[in-house]
Amino acid sequence: MRLAFLGTGSAFSLERYNGAVVVDGRLLLDAGAPLLPHMHRLGIDPGAIEAIFLTHFHGDHILGLPPFMFYRGLQPTVPLTVVGPPGVEEKVACLLKFAWGDEWPEHARSMDLSYQEAGRAGEAGGIHYETVKLDHGDLECRGYRLHLEGRVLAYAGDTTATPPLDDLVRDADVAITEATGPGRIDVHTSWEEAHALAARHPGTRFLFNHLFAGTTPGAAEDLATVDV
Repeated sequence: MRLAFLGTGSAFSLERYNGAVVVDGRLLLDAGAPLLPHMHRLGIDPGAIEAIFLTHFHGDHILGLPPFMFYRGLQPTVPLTVVGPPGVEEKVACLLKFAWGDEWPEHARSMDLSYQEAGRAGEAGGIHYETVKLDHGDLECRGYRLHLEGRVLAYAGDTTATPPLDDLVRDADVAITEATGPGRIDVHTSWEEAHALAARHPGTRFLFNHLFAGTTPGAAEDLATVDV
């Protein structure tokens, strides 16, 4: 399993790019900006992305989509499925129409594009996934368990460290979860909570993202590729 971290920062980090992870060159987890130049730097073909899994609709998780999606309509690409919380098609289409105006609906028709609202489980990009509803303020937020050749990758966007987060990572081979900063942080997971989570699940390899400033053991770095 190859994980390419296009960005590992929180929304307002001055040190790190907004979060996005490419799995095995074909699955995109969240879509913080920028996507295209970072994929190019890491040798990832944007046209090879088969599915995008969005955890929620905050800007630092979706604002890489407008240039990425327009690029997809200009180049020969594989079919693309966008998975997200309820309302994903309306939310993403609204963002893209705001970015590109009347060009977007016509452009979208040139793509093999589909949307899936994330229920308890589904299929996208040739893999089976399960979801867990996570706690992130009043937002509809989903974590994903991706089944990849007999292994499970658990992925959380933003969430407090409540029991659903433990449910998400339980028995996973690899987990990518947030560790925003030290001390208690409203609607987010702190460094201390992230390490306590990892200690409760010693059989899982943890990689932390969504850092505001500085670093903590286990944190991924921007533009790093990790084989796990």
